[in-house]
Amino acid sequence: MVTTRQGVRLLGPGDVDAFLDLARRDPVANVFAMYRARTTRLEPRWLGGEAWGRFHDGELVAACHVGANLVPIESREEDARAFGERALARGRSVSTIVGPTEAVREFWRTVSDSWGRPRDLRWNQPHLVIDGPPTAAPDPGVRRTMRAELDELYPACVAMYTEEVGVSPEVGGRNDLYRTRVAQLVSRGWSFARFDAGRLVFKAEVACATDDAAQIQGVWVPPDRRGEGLAVAGMAAVVELVRAEIAPRVSLYVNEWNEPARRAYARVGFQETTTFSTIMF
Repeated sequence: MVTTRQGVRLLGPGDVDAFLDLARRDPVANVFAMYRARTTRLEPRWLGGEAWGRFHDGELVAACHVGANLVPIESREEDARAFGERALARGRSVSTIVGPTEAVREFWRTVSDSWGRPRDLRWNQPHLVIDGPPTAAPDPGVRRTMRAELDELYPACVAMYTEEVGVSPEVGGRNDLYRTRVAQLVSRGWSFARFDAGRLVFKAEVACATDDAAQIQGVWVPPDRRGEGLAVAGMAAVVELVRAEIAPRVSLYVNEWNEPARRAYARVGFQETTTFSTIMF
């Protein structure tokens, strides 16, 4: 396949091993990219987009996942600029740019004049990891959710998403798609919750996972139950369950202004390793 003057080309199934070798340089920060490569084999029809690679002397030195989310992988500033130039020629199709701050910032500098005004820019999102037992007592009531509980779980997922992202996942009639996504996480055993008298009072999901790490998303407690320690005990339980049955390291990233969540994660034993940034359209 012909490369561009910047050494960037489309990746495909023949590049999966090289892509995974690249992502393994930081298997926790790159867990999303590794999960997507393993489940799609970098086939555009399964990716719902493309994967790009940047090469130097025939070696893959950086990559970029371009689906609903654009995610730079092991990208230095010059790599992010090269991916940005390719993105300018292609036009914006993504709804989110997310990844390590330096790469996201340089990519955005390259495309910002042409890609339009984003809905939100979140430059400082601490990336947190725990690779041992939680330092808080786990809630014994937290467990995997079941399909029969979807009618209670789904509204909580919509509420969390709307609160976190600022727009409902059901906008534009996408409720069937989002409900299917929630149901898939339940079926996979990646959805965890605590119920009190049938009411959900804590939830969290695994967004993606490999043999090295699992990334948590969707941590939520109903507003009227906040301040009771449900998030601390709930996340401690999720960490125990995930480390025992899914992956040895657990990660997530959090908005810098969300002090209650950051305090809760610190009490569970999460440690900051790097900084992510997210740009949303």
